[in-house]
Amino acid sequence: MSEKINFISNPKKNLKIEYNNKTYLRIPIKTHVITKEDNIVDVVKKYALNLIQSQDILFITEKAVAITQGRAFPVKDIKPRKLAKILSHFVTKTPAGIGLGIPETMEMALRECGVLKILFAALIGGICKLFGIKGIFYKIAGYKASSIDGPTPNTLPPYNKYVVLGPENPDLVCKKISDEIGIPVVIVDLNDLGGKILGKSNNNLLDNELLGILKDNPLGQSCEQTPLGIIRELK
Repeated sequence: MSEKINFISNPKKNLKIEYNNKTYLRIPIKTHVITKEDNIVDVVKKYALNLIQSQDILFITEKAVAITQGRAFPVKDIKPRKLAKILSHFVTKTPAGIGLGIPETMEMALRECGVLKILFAALIGGICKLFGIKGIFYKIAGYKASSIDGPTPNTLPPYNKYVVLGPENPDLVCKKISDEIGIPVVIVDLNDLGGKILGKSNNNLLDNELLGILKDNPLGQSCEQTPLGIIRELK
């Protein structure tokens, strides 16, 4: 229950950062391997409650929240339809991840968003690519498509062989956790190239400021096993 148990350093990252003329400490918090049997509120209370201070902000990875909601699926159990196999070949893969670039993640997008929406997004996205405009597919397909994480070798096992959907009702989840621990809470989708804020307990929290503080992903991108973190301004 002590800080020595829960707080860990990340040797690959500098946990202090300067942003907008202020200095912040980002504190990664190590947990057990989270599963669908866990309640995310209980996980936060167990590992973070004794570490937080009144002016802190808690941030949680979207994958940890989604897993507790039962939104993680073994790749081997996903049977892609022919359309998913065809569409996945047209997805641009980036260093941030495979996105919908494999049949299994595309299949989950078809299930989450509906066939017509994905086909429309693919059509308009394909036309825009001809004119050098990228990223339109995900803007049209929306949050449910863009938040799907595919299997990657550096992800903590067993989720290196899973497809994980985005969390449901992320703002509501943040509010529930915030009510329990007494500080603002955000759900983040971070990678080593940047990230997005998916949910906030308080709309006064500014996405650009949060992403500026977290831009180098202090939780890491592989097997650090740190799905929680604290943002603390250093006076």
